[in-house]
Amino acid sequence: MVRWLTDASARRRAVVGAKAANLAMAAFDGLPIVDGFAVPVAEVAAHGELPPPGIEQAWARLSAQGRLPLVVRSSAPNEDGGASSMAGVFESVVDVVGWVGFVQAYATVVRSARGGDMAVLVQRHLDPELSGVLFGVDPVSGRTDRVVVAAVAGGPQLLVSGAVQGRRTSLDRAGRVREADGDPAPVLGSTDRLRLLALARRARLVFGGPQDIEWAIVDRRLVLLQSRPVTTTAGRGEGPLLGPGPIAETFPHALSPLEQELWIPPLQEATRHVLALTGAASRRRLRGSAVVTVVEGQAVADLDLFGEARPRSRARALLDPRPHLRHLAVSWQVGRLRGALATLSGHVLDEVDRELGELPPAADLDDRALLRVLDNATAYLRTLHGYEMLAGTLLDDAGQPGAAAALRAIAQGQALGWSDDDIVARHPVALAVLPPALGPRPPLPRVSVAEVSAPAPMGRREELRLRIRWIHELMRVVVGEVATRLVLRGALSDAAHVAQLSRRELGVALGGGTVPDRPPSTTPAPLPSRFRLAADGTVVAEAGDGRAGGVGAGGGRGTGRVAFGDPAIGDVLVVRHLDPALAPVLPRLAGLVAETGSPLSHLAILAREHGVPCVVGLAGARDQVAPGDVVVVDGRAGTMQVLAGDAGVVLP
Repeated sequence: MVRWLTDASARRRAVVGAKAANLAMAAFDGLPIVDGFAVPVAEVAAHGELPPPGIEQAWARLSAQGRLPLVVRSSAPNEDGGASSMAGVFESVVDVVGWVGFVQAYATVVRSARGGDMAVLVQRHLDPELSGVLFGVDPVSGRTDRVVVAAVAGGPQLLVSGAVQGRRTSLDRAGRVREADGDPAPVLGSTDRLRLLALARRARLVFGGPQDIEWAIVDRRLVLLQSRPVTTTAGRGEGPLLGPGPIAETFPHALSPLEQELWIPPLQEATRHVLALTGAASRRRLRGSAVVTVVEGQAVADLDLFGEARPRSRARALLDPRPHLRHLAVSWQVGRLRGALATLSGHVLDEVDRELGELPPAADLDDRALLRVLDNATAYLRTLHGYEMLAGTLLDDAGQPGAAAALRAIAQGQALGWSDDDIVARHPVALAVLPPALGPRPPLPRVSVAEVSAPAPMGRREELRLRIRWIHELMRVVVGEVATRLVLRGALSDAAHVAQLSRRELGVALGGGTVPDRPPSTTPAPLPSRFRLAADGTVVAEAGDGRAGGVGAGGGRGTGRVAFGDPAIGDVLVVRHLDPALAPVLPRLAGLVAETGSPLSHLAILAREHGVPCVVGLAGARDQVAPGDVVVVDGRAGTMQVLAGDAGVVLP
């Protein structure tokens, strides 16, 4: 009727469930566990919520005829696995006294299976001085050279349920504390830290990978309460420091696939050439960098190359003469270029203005001509981006920003009652205040004449930036004409779907071929201002980025509307405490934020498994937001950021 954890048959997951089988395997390999037995899956299935006949003898032996309290726990075959932990989904009952209490606890555990397969694990109840959770790898950062421990005084129930945060400590391989947060106590002594590290190493060898371990210290003896694989770990951020910083003004929003293909390569090529020409980066460094790229649909730059990463230390600068030699080698050409740049860029401006002025309306061009315009516009973007960056680097021609001139033109046009189309047609400088986008042009802002500055000439760099914006607008008009034709020919069901095509697919569609009819995707969550990419392409926020105060529990980043209770699909649930009863709603959330709790709690583990961004320990979280607010939750950085005015975010 039962399998004691010291029996060889108890090491079979299909017989006694995963939790009991893992403990039996740990006992077989000499790891310290608590005595107990399991009622097999077959016996539970045969007798339901009542203990099988004859189990009272095993209960009496383990509980010393009812004098010692017991713990009755679930041990389902599908929990504590490598793909899913099912952490906290099933019931456990602690401090069970007497036969009647045991029968009631047994029924509670079996009932939590909801008809699924279940074995029941029974062990002696402990009253530990100290207990907690131990991860053999940092589950949030993915660092394999760290062991993360959460500890509380007494038993681990409140910690794993998320009711308390405990004290979280990150240890290196030597047992040194590298990071600590959460509750001020208990503080692990050096002996306890080393014993926990040894337990993590031994469990890793026994089970073939890093483990999520519940542990306790009783009478100074360390025991293993539960061990299961770490089911989710984030990749460690590697490679260059990235961020939207230097190009956020040009591309403040996420780009569609066609926008990415038409606009990013010209900027990338021009940036690479200018950085090499001015000696800002070595050609070897440039070959190893994307310089400008797209991450999750958003344009970002290599911040090291743009000088926005950490500066070189003085000692390193003195010992490494290569940058100085590189600057010396290019200084002569930069000097010559500075002298000629005003004239050369003036010729470019004249040529762009002439070409734009001579271009017929898009509706008058045939299909091939429309595609040629796009290709030629891409070449012009590459040239204009290059000259714009050189002007910003080499010329001292401060003038009025293009945005100021745009606001003045808009105010004057609106005062005369002109429509947005009339204002842009008569004063195309107005486009300087609108970000580029393929598709309908957003409305111009409402501006009062009293709010604008006096007219003044623009500097050369601003003139070049304005032409870049005009080329973007030309491409928007051309792509809009292509979309109209494809809808009329039945190639696309909606003109908005054209932005999901590639440049090659545009040619195929205009030639009569079949192309995918993809609807626009959901707007991604805004990127951190500084981050690196893990090996799997996951965004890892740089330490210190964003709002401080919370603890990242993993799950990536997500955007949604705040809910305090009964969340809808795509909401971010903000709670005072992590409640295991929230487990069923996790799959429909865009994020979970709790004012208390630990990243090693059951609910945080489940959130990571479902890919739900989770932040815990964010004090006053519910006071910072209101239901309906749109927020970005970053489960890496431990932040929740409110998007003012929804920031144009389209929610799923």
